[in-house]
Amino acid sequence: MKKQAKRTFGKALFMLIKLGILLFVVAYALCIVYQLWHEHHLPAPDPNSTAPVVVLGAQIDKNGQPMLQLQWRLEKALEAYQQYPRPIVVCGAQGADEPRTEASAMKEWLVQHGVLEEHVLVDDLSFNTKQNIKHALQMLPENTRRITLVTSDYHMPRALQIAKDAGVSADALASSILPKYWLKNHAREGLAWGKYFLGKVFPFLN
Repeated sequence: MKKQAKRTFGKALFMLIKLGILLFVVAYALCIVYQLWHEHHLPAPDPNSTAPVVVLGAQIDKNGQPMLQLQWRLEKALEAYQQYPRPIVVCGAQGADEPRTEASAMKEWLVQHGVLEEHVLVDDLSFNTKQNIKHALQMLPENTRRITLVTSDYHMPRALQIAKDAGVSADALASSILPKYWLKNHAREGLAWGKYFLGKVFPFLN
C-alpha cells in the first residue's frame, strides 16, 4: 500500500514538473512574440519634439569607452540634440567588468561630439531600466510629462512601458543592434518581459 502511494505521488509530482516546464515554455514564447510585435510597431518619433532626452546605458569596453551598440544610442541622442538643444540624461552605473560608470563614458562621448557639458545630466546609480527611468525623472523638472527615450530597438517596447508606468509619455528613438547579438538580446529581453508581467501580480519581484 505504501509503495503504491509513493508510486502515485511520484507520478503526480513528475506530471506537475512537466506541466510547470510546459507552462514556462508557453509563457516565454508568448513574451517573445509580444516583444517582437511591439518592436516592429514602435510609434514614429515626433520630428518636432523638444522633450528632454533620456539615454539608457549599455556596455562599455575595458578602456572605458562606449561599445558600438552604445555609440549608436548616443548618435541618436546627438541627432535629437542637434535638431533642438535640450537636456540629455545619460543613465548607467558601473558593471562588475567595467572600469567606470557607463554614464560617465556616455557624457564624455556627447561632450566630445559637441553637446554642452551643462546640458548633460548624469545618472550613475541605475542598474536596470526601471531605475533608469526613475532616476532620470528625478533629475528633470518636476512637471516633466514627456521625454525623448533612446535605447536599442529590442529594448524600446519595455522601456516605453516602464516610462508609461512612471507617468510620462515618450518619443521613441530606437537604435540598431549588431546581428550577432540579436538572439542573445531578444532571449534575455523575453525573460525581462516575463519578470515585468510577474511583477504586476507579485510586486515584490520588482
